[in-house]
Amino acid sequence: MLRSLLAVIVLLGGFCLVPPAIAETVQPPPCRQVVHEGARHTVCEVDIRTQSIRLYWKRPDGQAYGHLGRLPNVDTGADGRAPPKKLRFALNGGMFKADLSPVGLYVEGGREHIKASTARGPGNFHLKPNGIFWVGRGRAGVAETGAYLRHKPAADIATQSGPMLVIDGKLHPLFIRAQASQKMRDGVGVKADGHTVVFAVSDDPVSFAAFGRLFRDVLRTPNALFLDGGSAPALYSPSLSRGGNFLPLGPMLAVYGP
Repeated sequence: MLRSLLAVIVLLGGFCLVPPAIAETVQPPPCRQVVHEGARHTVCEVDIRTQSIRLYWKRPDGQAYGHLGRLPNVDTGADGRAPPKKLRFALNGGMFKADLSPVGLYVEGGREHIKASTARGPGNFHLKPNGIFWVGRGRAGVAETGAYLRHKPAADIATQSGPMLVIDGKLHPLFIRAQASQKMRDGVGVKADGHTVVFAVSDDPVSFAAFGRLFRDVLRTPNALFLDGGSAPALYSPSLSRGGNFLPLGPMLAVYGP
């Protein structure tokens, strides 16, 4: 009897030796696979209350980073004093010119490097309305370009691209005519809470309309923005063994977490 009691005490003591904080240090994978309308997508969800979203274009020496794998592996905040956060994933952050400079608005570290574009022109960027993804003062948003310029939210980062995928819960009005275009695409949406950002990269060719429905109906983001596309949208994700891009990119979005 005494021997059995001692065994129970030892067993319980062994369990007590396990630090209760261990479970809290296990981080869920930032990205998951989602199948929508028969097409595969990689979806990465971010809570900006605990994670950081950074926008990059040029290195300190003035040269473009060009490749997602060259981005800083650790983020310590603007003043360098915050607890370090590791790079969780990164993807292209909008459209760019031949010299890798952003096509439209580019705000990094609270500084506007390139002004917003309201010009007309060819291509997806000018499929109006286009829009802007921004993060600042604990809030994130996706807004049609005109609305962003009217309200001018305080933004630490902002990148302009186009077209908008979802506008106040409705698909872009021109998508009915864009059903035939099937390409791989990536985009970003923000949930109604203002702090949950959702990135999606299609792993199969999809139309603009189908990609918009993914954000509206599955990811539940009332506003979403197309970032870029083509034969293989770039995603860097160590947890998924995805190494990023072969061809150089202009603006790039990176997410850091504990």
